[in-house]
Amino acid sequence: MTGQTPASMRHTPVLLSRTLDLLAPALAHAGAVALDATLGMGGHSEAMLSRFPHLHLVGVDRDPQALGLAGERLARFGGRVTLIKAVYDEVPAVLARAGVDHLDGVLYDLGVSSLQLDETERGFAYAHDAPLDMRMDTTSGITARELVNTADEADLVRIIRRWGEEKFAGRIARAIVAARTVGELATTGQLVEVIRSAVPAAAARTGGHPAKRTFQALRIAVNDELDVLERAIPAALGALDLHGRIVVLSYHSLEDGIAKRELAAASRSSAPRGFPVELPEHQPHFRLLTKGTETPSEQEVAANPRAASARLRAAERIAERPAARHADRHTGRHTDRHTDRRTDRSGA
Repeated sequence: MTGQTPASMRHTPVLLSRTLDLLAPALAHAGAVALDATLGMGGHSEAMLSRFPHLHLVGVDRDPQALGLAGERLARFGGRVTLIKAVYDEVPAVLARAGVDHLDGVLYDLGVSSLQLDETERGFAYAHDAPLDMRMDTTSGITARELVNTADEADLVRIIRRWGEEKFAGRIARAIVAARTVGELATTGQLVEVIRSAVPAAAARTGGHPAKRTFQALRIAVNDELDVLERAIPAALGALDLHGRIVVLSYHSLEDGIAKRELAAASRSSAPRGFPVELPEHQPHFRLLTKGTETPSEQEVAANPRAASARLRAAERIAERPAARHADRHTGRHTDRHTDRRTDRSGA
């Protein structure tokens, strides 16, 4: 059974060296705290803990199986690791449960994980016949089977077109509705055959697997991924301390579009256009660390084909959090902490 294979042998972290280098200025000092908000099988977390010996890492995943495998992989780091079952937009609640009040680094490695793709019974992969599930958290929520067999045609068109960017969404939705009048669609194989029947043969020959975009759309809908992401990035930005850094790895244009928008908004002045003087409250809170997106090298893609679609964006907080400024006025605690950190970094 694949679940018996150690996570370190099943998962190759994407853009690992670049991710660590971008996070390094924020994580190399004593007392640093990082959030791996999409823990998966723990590859990025293991590398962070190994490179930064003073780091405490909070790892989050909604998938109980992933948490179990990552826990085994990270066990050697003992009390430096806190693992929490949660969705990745629940940043304030996660930090409260972990007993920390700030972050120095955040990583979002989005999309479906290697674990979920490899466990064929989870129903994420169109290449294997399996029950139509697609839930990242198998203990709650609707399954892809329920969605496919109960959503009306208009909703299916909207989901497949919007989240799969599928130009044949109307044809596929009609085919699904027609097929389920004969019998419930219960497996990935059944759904793939329905999709094949709806997509023109010429398009199927030149556009990759005909089910790819529909499966992406259903997975996003089942797990509410993009709505979660739109909440997650602002929540993480709000928790980052001065000089804290965030890295976002995305795997399709919809994810990358949200990351681009949120990081750019945090890195722009809010002063009205034509305003003669930029007041402190209008100055950007972050600066972008990447020009557009960064992508894996040809060598990395050759070694790890799942890295092919990866896109990386990163940013650094350059103005204190409102909570930190508030604490400065009342206790001085945050000021002392930031001063200590700057000393740590300059002496490294």
